[in-house]
Amino acid sequence: MIAAGIDLGGTKIEAQVFAPDWSLAARQRWPTPRAYPDLVTAMAKAIRWCETHAADLPIGISAAGLVNPATGLALTSNLPATGKPFPADIAAAAGRKIAWINDCRALTLSEAALGAAKGADPAVGLILGTGVAGGVVTGGKLLPSPAATGGEFGHFPLAAAPIVAHGLPILTCGCGRQGCTETYLSAPGLARIAAHLTGQTHSPEAIVEGRATTLAFAKAWDIWLDLATEFLITLSFTLDPQVIVIGGGLSRTPGLTEDLTRRLTEATLKGFPIPAIRLAEGGDASGARGAALHAHREAAHD
Repeated sequence: MIAAGIDLGGTKIEAQVFAPDWSLAARQRWPTPRAYPDLVTAMAKAIRWCETHAADLPIGISAAGLVNPATGLALTSNLPATGKPFPADIAAAAGRKIAWINDCRALTLSEAALGAAKGADPAVGLILGTGVAGGVVTGGKLLPSPAATGGEFGHFPLAAAPIVAHGLPILTCGCGRQGCTETYLSAPGLARIAAHLTGQTHSPEAIVEGRATTLAFAKAWDIWLDLATEFLITLSFTLDPQVIVIGGGLSRTPGLTEDLTRRLTEATLKGFPIPAIRLAEGGDASGARGAALHAHREAAHD
């Protein structure tokens, strides 16, 4: 075995062990505990399961949220770990070193090394789900991020033009700032757009499924595409990626890459190329595989 990755989400912990060719050799899932001490214990258990497949196996953990490099304390909305030295506590409980990586950066690394963005430089990963975030790979490596906030794209300010054109209110984000892209570009954000139009609550899934038959849902999707296009323009003009790989719940929307490619082509500087927009190939494996890749690379530098 070459490495193992553990993808930690709000509802499940998934450990994956990879063979030398990076094919999946073994996997195991456990429910995510709701109390912090139980969560640390469960992560140590997952690490021990990985160790049963090979001695001295590099093990990485992929999780949502941030770890402050100055303090080692976590900041996360879907785990009971905010304000805790989460990586250090897991390492102590497991009695070994671990490699830690944000889940969106893990997906980006996985897709750039082995997936839909293989060979692209730069490559951008973009999660469109409960939140919005991603990462950047250039030269085969994640872009350095001294403050650990690189890739928090969901907290870019929203573009003013579509907000004004559609009369959308400026909302307070979960991060405490106002007008973050995530407030409308996430899956809950799509539901907020529809609620603004209809005065009623609809699930993102219902909006996506009803676009072809319900005028309000079609309009909500059109507004979402306006906002997404301006967001992609910002990414393109800042990073000039060769490929943008999309994951997360909204990535399952039929025709998404075609819609975004068409809109971005219309919006960019006339005659200039746009990035290839692709869906992530790794699916649920991308987070764990990216964490394993990260751990393997860290071990090689030790």
